[in-house]
Amino acid sequence: MPAPTPRVQVPASVAKGALFPIKTLIDHPMETGLRRDANGQPIPRKIINEFVCRYDGAVVFRVELHEAVSANPYIEFALRATKSGRLDFVWTEDGGAVFALKHDLVVA
Repeated sequence: MPAPTPRVQVPASVAKGALFPIKTLIDHPMETGLRRDANGQPIPRKIINEFVCRYDGAVVFRVELHEAVSANPYIEFALRATKSGRLDFVWTEDGGAVFALKHDLVVA
């Protein structure tokens, strides 16, 4: 299985005080652990179980994901632009694997 690929869509710059959308997607099969392979053996659970967004180091959005979430989870939320800074996006998988992206936000 190829490594999960995270992606984010964030405006390059935002007006101070403006609410702006953030769209995230990670290519991940989200195996629930409830299915069996062709030989009847259980396929181990392996899902993205947490997503966190930090804005200049402070957690501004966090969500726990469970088996019922479909493959390639898409998450969209909005933030208010307060100052220029870094947005950190972190997806955590069962077993502790971490996938991360960062984006420098310019607030004008």
